[in-house]
Amino acid sequence: MADSFLFLLGCVLAVLVVATGIGRYLVFKSGPDGPSLTVDNLNARINAWWAMVALTALAFLAGKTGVVVLFAICSFAALREFLTLTNIEIADHWAIAAAAFLVLPVQFIAVGMNWYGFYSIFIPVYAFLLMPIFSMFSGETDNFLVRIAEAQWALMISVFCVSHVPALLSLDIPGFEGRNLFLIFFLVVVVQSSDVFQYVWGKLLGKHKIAPKVSPSKTWEGLIGGVATASALGASLYWITPFTVLQAIGMSVVITIMGFLGGLVMSAIKRDRGVKDWGHLIAGHGGFIDRLDSVIFSAPIFFHIVRFYWDVH
Repeated sequence: MADSFLFLLGCVLAVLVVATGIGRYLVFKSGPDGPSLTVDNLNARINAWWAMVALTALAFLAGKTGVVVLFAICSFAALREFLTLTNIEIADHWAIAAAAFLVLPVQFIAVGMNWYGFYSIFIPVYAFLLMPIFSMFSGETDNFLVRIAEAQWALMISVFCVSHVPALLSLDIPGFEGRNLFLIFFLVVVVQSSDVFQYVWGKLLGKHKIAPKVSPSKTWEGLIGGVATASALGASLYWITPFTVLQAIGMSVVITIMGFLGGLVMSAIKRDRGVKDWGHLIAGHGGFIDRLDSVIFSAPIFFHIVRFYWDVH
């Protein structure tokens, strides 16, 4: 496993080196007015990717605990970003505090303990029922349904869905023991590369918009080209998974389409709230949800498909 991980890490670093070289070349070729905003944004994104890859690599090297802690931190940051765009009030203080400092850590501790029977229902059953009870006792009924629904949706998106990424480490797949980290690698690389390829194909061939009122830049040509290219990448990575080539292609199609739909849903929420990005913590990338939106929707689907067909349970 170590050799395969180092090989894949080397491939990722090679791509970043090439991207960094292109970014520096574009700066060098800029006119007397300096690089354009597009070039500056590109270099900011590349620099951010260096930091994100470094942190992810360290978490992977630390093993299961490192991965669970990494995604718990990302989940906390995402929850904070989501809640800043909701209608929560002082009356919801205890419900929100419980979500951030009780529900979130308990969910990820359960994931770390491989307690599937608990973490699979803890949030959508118990947390969802308890949160409105906490807020109800405040006595504030104005916009009660809206406030509770937004807080529950924040918990579902930012904690429950995100927790399914490290939960992949708990799967027991015959003949694949000790290699579950590669499932996370496969999921993240295929879904994130699909986003990039959709952008590229959309710029090259995009003419027919999918949801112009939600995300005007999304086109059918970009979607089809991005899904096809990312699925080809997924097929080339079949050897690090328990899948055959055809199964890797099928899984890639499913998670890239779910990632695309997740991105549209998150865009719809941002438009409703009147913001461009979920946050500004990651230079050139916006917030954590801006980077995780496609993974958020694809992770639970990927987890349960793998668990149903490959896991021993």
